[in-house]
Amino acid sequence: MRIDILTAVPELLESPLNHSIIQRAKNKGLAQVFVHNLRDYTLDKHRKVDDYPFGFSAGMVLQIEPIHRCIQALQAERDYDEIIFTAPDAPQFTQKDANDLSLKENIIILCGHYKGVDQRVRDHLITKEYSIGDFVITGGEMPAAMMADAIIRLIPGAIGDETSALTDSFQDNLLAPPIYTRPANYNGWKVPDILLSGHQAKIEAWLHDQAIEHTRQLRPDLLGED
Repeated sequence: MRIDILTAVPELLESPLNHSIIQRAKNKGLAQVFVHNLRDYTLDKHRKVDDYPFGFSAGMVLQIEPIHRCIQALQAERDYDEIIFTAPDAPQFTQKDANDLSLKENIIILCGHYKGVDQRVRDHLITKEYSIGDFVITGGEMPAAMMADAIIRLIPGAIGDETSALTDSFQDNLLAPPIYTRPANYNGWKVPDILLSGHQAKIEAWLHDQAIEHTRQLRPDLLGED
């Protein structure tokens, strides 16, 4: 898999894309992640990528020209399955989206910044849009990094135990059940006896029941109970 991330502030992506799961996947040759500075696709000496919006709105807007040039340059080298834009007014990114995108070969993620991007980018260049929640942050770099992590960790071999990703929250539309580790008794706080019983079938049934109850308490909407 290859993910190309387009941004006006590449420095914001240096740490999250070069550690943990993403770095291990890159080291194993399972994923490639490239960050492209939109300023490299400008034609003026000041490398300007934003301008004031038409009308009377406040803030600055990413211009269409450097974004289009960058996308065209990448598309000249390979075909892309999706060109994604991160925006607070887009549909929320879910585990199902991560699952679907992990099966793709080449993806572009465009990071919004400042007030946003020229609407013509969204109208003519983007194939999917995602938000990470009902709130606004300075730019789309952190959402892009989060999405890349969610996608790449699902690639077989990216994490040590592949079955671990299959039991994460939201994979089966349930939150994960409580988890425990050693010591079994700490300060009088004990691990549930069932987990120490060695009866795999009973343990799995208990975990499933706990996942349902945990979901019912915290996210009843996932069970259709909201």
